Amino acid sequence: MIDKLYNTHSLDKDELIALIRENINGIDNRLLEAASSIREVYYDKKVFFRGLIEFSNYCKNDCYYCGIRRSNSNAQRYRLKKGDILDCCASGYELGFRTFVLQSGEDLYYTDNIMVDLIDSIKSKYPDCAITLSMGEKSYSSYKKYFQAGADRYLLRHETATEDHYRRLHPDNMSLSNRKKSLYNLKEIGFQVGAGFMVGSPYQTIENLANDLLFLKELEPHMVGIGPFIPHSDTIFADENAGALDMTVLMIAIVRLLLPKALLPATTALGTIDSLGREKGLKAGANVVMPNLSPISVRKDYSLYDNKICTGDEAAECRYCIEERIKAAGFQPDFSRGDYIGMNIQS
Repeated sequence: MIDKLYNTHSLDKDELIALIRENINGIDNRLLEAASSIREVYYDKKVFFRGLIEFSNYCKNDCYYCGIRRSNSNAQRYRLKKGDILDCCASGYELGFRTFVLQSGEDLYYTDNIMVDLIDSIKSKYPDCAITLSMGEKSYSSYKKYFQAGADRYLLRHETATEDHYRRLHPDNMSLSNRKKSLYNLKEIGFQVGAGFMVGSPYQTIENLANDLLFLKELEPHMVGIGPFIPHSDTIFADENAGALDMTVLMIAIVRLLLPKALLPATTALGTIDSLGREKGLKAGANVVMPNLSPISVRKDYSLYDNKICTGDEAAECRYCIEERIKAAGFQPDFSRGDYIGMNIQS
């Protein structure tokens, strides 16, 4: 099965379920080696750095697993002004970053006009940089305006591709079909698109994971964010167990083999559940890290889950710490834009 996946980059649902089951009590080294070798074909040992700016933790949604869900009255809400965001970009540029990831809850304060002005300002000042947005579900016309203003990439995790599982994680006013439609809209417009899912979320089954993998294969996103579910104390899932490191690493390896050219982050959540989690993700085929450029004063408030690491480090500390760890793990830090292989880049 590993050979088939390595050679064809494809497995059917039953094969994926069998592969997950076979590796549930320990990942076959051959699978990790296969994933690692495929990554090296396209990206060598490069690990791309993105500067993360978490610019608002207001959110109109009430996803049951998320610490910044609308109904969490304990959340200390904040919004960064345009000047604050540009300051983050300035310090990030100085530190060598050439991709800025602007992430927020679904905050209606940031109208299309505000976002277009912000994107245009960043692109005017840093024309050699890529802008990635992660702001949730928006209309086709909003996405189009962001793209025309100069945004390059958009991250929108689908979280689960199974309808009944989606229903158990989200309120009734949200829909999986709209999430999927948004992802296809983003691709059609021309963004480099990122999807992805949590591993070990409440009620998740192996079949759900297989459905997630099949959806990714169908969508063919340019980026895939996979991280363990980590409970937040102010949600209904506060007492649930976190997702397992090994299962998350297994999913990264399988996605690398299904989508050989994908840009795969070794997420902060991985580093939160295991001190060497990010390194383990990289060795399973991940090739992106996203150090935080947000002001330290608000970092602890962008709390999607409990015990998030690196909330107290200055941006420079964070960058150099991760850079040294990546080198120590045998990889090569890369501060270029790090676009998807074969993507036509808008100028």
